[in-house]
Amino acid sequence: MKRFFNRALGRLAVLAAGLATMAAMVSAHAATPPEIRLDYAYYSPESLVIKRFGWLEDEFRPDHTQIKWVLSLGSNRALEYLNSGAIDMGSTAGLAAVLGKANGNPIKTVYIFSRPEWTALVVRKDSPIKSLADLKGKKIAATKGTDPFLFTLRALHTVGLTRDDVELVNLQHPDGRTALANSQVDAWAGLDPHMAAAQIDDGDRLLYRNVDFNTYGFLDAREAFLQQYPQTVARVLKVYEKARVWIVAHPDDAAQIVAEESKVSLPVARLQLQRNDFSQPVPGAQQIAALKAAAPILVQEQLVKPGTDLPQVIDALVDTQVAQPVVTAARTQ
Repeated sequence: MKRFFNRALGRLAVLAAGLATMAAMVSAHAATPPEIRLDYAYYSPESLVIKRFGWLEDEFRPDHTQIKWVLSLGSNRALEYLNSGAIDMGSTAGLAAVLGKANGNPIKTVYIFSRPEWTALVVRKDSPIKSLADLKGKKIAATKGTDPFLFTLRALHTVGLTRDDVELVNLQHPDGRTALANSQVDAWAGLDPHMAAAQIDDGDRLLYRNVDFNTYGFLDAREAFLQQYPQTVARVLKVYEKARVWIVAHPDDAAQIVAEESKVSLPVARLQLQRNDFSQPVPGAQQIAALKAAAPILVQEQLVKPGTDLPQVIDALVDTQVAQPVVTAARTQ
């Protein structure tokens, strides 16, 4: 009898320990972190609106969760911050996110903040350059690891040129504009709002435009953060969705916020917003197809390791599940 009770007690202890472990795991899975670190970027209008109105602070105030904002000047910076853990969620271009993921950055795309035409190849208003072919042997400013950089490579390929046929000068986006204005480079792979400012304020010309070579505006989360705090990510997306809807309904007010936050004129901010399509916030088949069509440039220009399965990388990057219930719930309210 004593042996029976000992066995029973042992089994109960194991069961209790297992239940305690499961409870701890569930609690940790559902808990809200003490701090959420996000980027804001001049190319992400939602981030500027959310930051201005304090909507994330309002959302998480009952949880005593602090919100920390970090400025990203380009996808390369956002990806660096995500990879180092400096931020939990960040704003990047789609193809830049693929490049980061392929090179080991553990991220997931959870939301589309816009479908922009935010980059083009820009030349000065008095430039003798008239076509892409004229760029052979010329200096082009471009921020490595960003949509404008990858846009430039794809554009060159359309006329049979590669990066070996030009001199790419790695400058952060605003510095690229300055270099173009000072005639230190012949062309610049622009990014809004700097590109819109160059057009309006400097009279610069867009030498080459191709909206299909502009990849989507992705909101990415660190995989570890998404796994540990899925409900927190969903709540962040709820606020992003609120901002997206607000921007569509209040374009003039949104332009004012973009102008003030980015320190550009109101006409520049309006031009930037006009080049954004805010209608498709949920990542899905359309984004995956666009990225798979764009991905070969990463192999052709040897930006990823030989043998990298880019379609698999893209499938692993784009999370089609997280945003859908958030957007659906917002539309029914």
